[in-house]
Amino acid sequence: MAESFLFSIADNVVGKIGSVTLQEIGLAWGVKTELQKLEATLTAIKSVLLDAEEKQWKDRQLRDWLGKLKHVCYDVEDVLDEFRYQALQRQVVSHGSLKTKVLGFFSSSNPLPFSFKMGHRIKEVRERLDGIAADRAQFNLQTCMERAPMVYRETTHSFVLASDVIGRDKDKEKVLELLMNSSDDDERISVIPIVGLGGLGKTTLAKLVYNDPWVVGHFKKRIWVCVSNDFDMKKVIIDIIKSIKTTVEGGSGLGLPNHNDLNMEQAQTLLRRTLGNENFFLVLDDMWNEDRQKWIELRTFLMNGAKGNKIVVTTRCHPVASIMGTVPAYILEGLPHVDCLSVFLKWAFNEGQEKQHPNLVKIGDDIVKKCNGVPLAARTLGSLLFSKFEQRDWLDVRDNDIWKLEQKEGDILPALRLSYEQLPSYLKCCFAYCSIFPKDRVLTNEQLVDMWSAQGLIESSKKKQELDDIGNKYIKEMLSRSFFQDFEDRHYYFTFKMHDLMHDLASFISQTECTVIDCVSQTVSRMVRHVSFSYDLDEKEILSVVGELNDIRTIYFPFVLETSRGEPFLKACISKFKCIKTLDLSGSNFDTLPNSISNLKHLRLLNLMWNKKIKKLPNSVCKLFHLQTLLLQGCEGFENLPKEFGNLISLRQLGITMKQRVLTGIGRLESLRILRIFKCENLEFLLQGTQSLTALRLLVIVCCRSLETLAPSMKQLPSLERLVIFDCERLNSLDGNGEDHVRGLRNLRVLLLGKLPKLEALPEWMRNLTSLDRLVIEECPQLSKRCKKTTGEDWHKISHVSKIYIDGIKTPEN
Repeated sequence: MAESFLFSIADNVVGKIGSVTLQEIGLAWGVKTELQKLEATLTAIKSVLLDAEEKQWKDRQLRDWLGKLKHVCYDVEDVLDEFRYQALQRQVVSHGSLKTKVLGFFSSSNPLPFSFKMGHRIKEVRERLDGIAADRAQFNLQTCMERAPMVYRETTHSFVLASDVIGRDKDKEKVLELLMNSSDDDERISVIPIVGLGGLGKTTLAKLVYNDPWVVGHFKKRIWVCVSNDFDMKKVIIDIIKSIKTTVEGGSGLGLPNHNDLNMEQAQTLLRRTLGNENFFLVLDDMWNEDRQKWIELRTFLMNGAKGNKIVVTTRCHPVASIMGTVPAYILEGLPHVDCLSVFLKWAFNEGQEKQHPNLVKIGDDIVKKCNGVPLAARTLGSLLFSKFEQRDWLDVRDNDIWKLEQKEGDILPALRLSYEQLPSYLKCCFAYCSIFPKDRVLTNEQLVDMWSAQGLIESSKKKQELDDIGNKYIKEMLSRSFFQDFEDRHYYFTFKMHDLMHDLASFISQTECTVIDCVSQTVSRMVRHVSFSYDLDEKEILSVVGELNDIRTIYFPFVLETSRGEPFLKACISKFKCIKTLDLSGSNFDTLPNSISNLKHLRLLNLMWNKKIKKLPNSVCKLFHLQTLLLQGCEGFENLPKEFGNLISLRQLGITMKQRVLTGIGRLESLRILRIFKCENLEFLLQGTQSLTALRLLVIVCCRSLETLAPSMKQLPSLERLVIFDCERLNSLDGNGEDHVRGLRNLRVLLLGKLPKLEALPEWMRNLTSLDRLVIEECPQLSKRCKKTTGEDWHKISHVSKIYIDGIKTPEN
């Protein structure tokens, strides 16, 4: 059981102690000496942590020591956060320049009791840390340097080109042969299972078949659904419907309705109507369900009257194949060594580069022998060694001690563990945290960066670096190392997934840190700090688990529960988890937050999405000075923001559904980077008067059907880079004062316009948006005609834009 996160925690704490604010606080409150001692101890420990984390696999005592050290480091972090909270509070109370605010904090109004209390707390945690630090001598740890960031390649998309897949041509032809030859039985559905171990490429093979010209031409509807461990009938049905709506009917998927409110009767009726009488090809990827009755029920729902429907199922389990298959399963074997080596070299070198390094290829051949024909292992290790041309780096991988550890059947592949060990420390903790997501969950970069940031896993070393940019860089580096896959560009954000085995690895690494709770009887370590709840637990079951937990930093619900969380759950969280940083209350059913929410001084992310009952927030929520992300989308009864909302000076992202005609109270949010306005039916004006969001980088406006124009709001958004407007039926103009618009939108890079029937033309000032490099237009009939290359009346306004997509088709570049 490995200890993770520790180097990152220690690094963050040292950074906080060294900040100007903490140094001045220490001086003003007479605790500077204690802070200096704390910093010295942590710096000394940090220097040997990388060595300790690598050696812990073979030394239980070392793992126990790291666990104790991590516990006290969390306590140190909490104390420093309380200091910073007081500083933020003083900034809100004080007025004037930042310098004035900081100096006002260290004035004679300093509360002596708080100073004494915090000084005592710092001394207490420092002495505990000193005691644990003294024990490090017994482990003979070496000082290690942090690994430099890897040179990574840009990832493009999830579509699989046959030429990019090595060694699976014969497998593809055999599966296609099964498809073509499988008889249409009386039930009009043929099911072909693909069975194999994790990492062999079952999903890749299914993609090759899915995109084969015969399949594309033969079936009216092609549907792809990832099922994964928890087989929830309604969720599978809804995913099939969504796949048809996006894949078959096209579009970005932005305007798709939320079907989670449907009951089973409504869901299956909608499924049958969506399938129609046309034949379909369905891939059920990563199936684990061994309950035959559930499969029979789903199969019944898929009977649509058409003949020749085909289903391909990928699974690791032979019982699943026997339950579902109408033909014998196709057993996928490991790649031959020569093909596995080709996969490794493809990811270790740029094309043709391997010819310049025959010595490295020879070592690579030895490394690939350890991969046992698993292409994921070969790809991951190849990615690990990409851009490394020193022989010692390759020998370190080939001769690493991890290969010598005893491996039981079903254990995590040593290749993947080795790749994790080679990650820079700032990526290790970010990767391990991903174990709280369900397997096969499609992640967005924005969601993941928000959650990483809330836990302090992303830190800017330079003042001008945006946390979002750093987080996106982390994700792209892990994509290039094959820790993430299935990248898809959605124009203003991107999506990706973790392979099952990578998820297993993350879960293995983070056992003492993160837990997914999927049954009441599950034993949960009291040391766990990040908790994800399965969709099938009701509120009573969840409360029984919550009663056993302490020191929680994350509570996350990946699914909107049918038995939603109410006030008892909320009050339990507020009373028990004083240091919580991420609290997911999406789909809950309470009327309002209690005033005691202000006790969660460490809270960074609060998700209240899809609460149909909540009408307002208490003004006490405005005391959450650390809060970075507040999500209120889908709260259909929500009326307006509290009057002191502008006090949330750390707020970086706001998503909102509300009943007001104009957004008020957000103009003072100087840290706001992302604003999502969703289903604000009465919204007529975006910003009014002197409100200005000077730091806003992304603005998304969806389903605001009273909004007619954005003018004059655009001149009040000088940092805007991405603008998305979708399903606003009355919007008829982007126009306004041309000079003001151009000045206000000079960082604009991405513009997405969709489902805007009354928007018939683009303004002339579009020609002057020289930074704009991507324009997307969907379901805007008049505008689409006017923006056709060369012949369209508005083409001269956008001809300078390098990437233009109209109704899903990319316009050829000039």
